[in-house]
Amino acid sequence: MGSGVGFENPDHRWFADIGIGIVVLQPGQPNCMYHGEADQEDFLVLAGECLLLVEGEERRLRQWNFVHCPPWTEHVFVGAGDGPCTILMVGGRRGEGVVYPVVGVALKHEAGVETETRSGKEAYAPFPAWTTRPYRDGELPDL
Repeated sequence: MGSGVGFENPDHRWFADIGIGIVVLQPGQPNCMYHGEADQEDFLVLAGECLLLVEGEERRLRQWNFVHCPPWTEHVFVGAGDGPCTILMVGGRRGEGVVYPVVGVALKHEAGVETETRSGKEAYAPFPAWTTRPYRDGELPDL
């Protein structure tokens, strides 16, 4: 699921309305499971290349490409190209609800569920728990 940097402590959030983070994906690595959610989100590719799987379609993105996802837009990003991809992600967090639908293009990239669910716990059950560790020099591409 890539490496990421959040800008606040999940147990004590400073921003009630938005979440913001930077994710680094290696080629073939999804940032999460393909999903749609009640909040809008925006994404800016800062470096590298990735695939955007959106509404059942696949689109290649490169540095400085921007994507806006209105509420309930089904999507996921998958690293592509020859090296890491860095994406700035900003999204609302007021809405409630998420759906992880069964979609062929997401399954093709190992970024989708085999049974539709509204539970993140179910969607991420096949994966190890997320871990926190310090930044290692060289993990982020030169911008």
